[in-house]
Amino acid sequence: MKVTSLTEIIEKSDILERLDISIPWGHYEIRVLRFHLTSFPAGKYIDFHNHSEYEFHFIPRGKGKVILEDQTFKLSEGMFYLTGPGVMHYQEADTKEAMDEFCLHVDIMNKFRSDIDPFEAAEAKQCIEKLSQLPLIPTYDSHQAMECFMEAYKVCDAKSTGYYTSIRQLVISILLKSVRAYDSGKVGIEAPSRDMVAHRYQYAIQYIEANYSANLTLENVAEKLNISSRQLQRVFKHCDPQMPFSRVLEDIRMQAVCLKLEESDLSIEQIAQSEGFSNSSYLHVVFRKCKGMTPAAYRRAQQIK
Repeated sequence: MKVTSLTEIIEKSDILERLDISIPWGHYEIRVLRFHLTSFPAGKYIDFHNHSEYEFHFIPRGKGKVILEDQTFKLSEGMFYLTGPGVMHYQEADTKEAMDEFCLHVDIMNKFRSDIDPFEAAEAKQCIEKLSQLPLIPTYDSHQAMECFMEAYKVCDAKSTGYYTSIRQLVISILLKSVRAYDSGKVGIEAPSRDMVAHRYQYAIQYIEANYSANLTLENVAEKLNISSRQLQRVFKHCDPQMPFSRVLEDIRMQAVCLKLEESDLSIEQIAQSEGFSNSSYLHVVFRKCKGMTPAAYRRAQQIK
């Protein structure tokens, strides 16, 4: 039976516990200690205790209460709270209704890495710092972190392709969505943005290199970039005023022609057609202009070398 519902997860509540999960994130190592579903029968309680790690608590079903340090809070379906290292807490299901709790226990350790993306490092740091400062007050799981638990159980039980990688990513999502549940909505760190002119130029070059043998036009390439041909002309002029689109296309085709002349026995006519020239006569004109000799003379010169 595959996991598709909370009831089925209860029957396989320990399948994620068996995985040894450690996740490098920024300059941290996130080590998963426990990843499970706990069911509280009606009236069941767990007396005051604490952990040396972070524990994320999500209520997918039922109701009850939690005491965090010296404050009592009601719990109901869809709520979440976090207990950090050393936080004393008491949990109890309602006297008439059972309560389920998704729990994720993680150790968060500093681990410097010299090759990490600086934006990833900054976002990881921001998230971990916010986790350490979250208020001891339950809130609603407004960003659906509980869905990450469900997905983790499903991919683990089905042994889906890349399920271990998926679960590691889902753990990070739980951390981020937990922070967002308390966030004010302000953006703390702006994600890196592209230089769109340079990006469009690079993409255009790559597209031309992949399709130069076809009947390629400025309009074709502009359409792939979802911009006008006039905009694309400006992109080429900005990046290299001496190399407009037509010159770039011609140079790429010429490089391909030279390679074919050096490495194949194809006729000049066959090479012209395969590399995007309308006929061998046009290729002769362009080749002589670029290389100062005919294609045949170039081939002979390369053979002598």
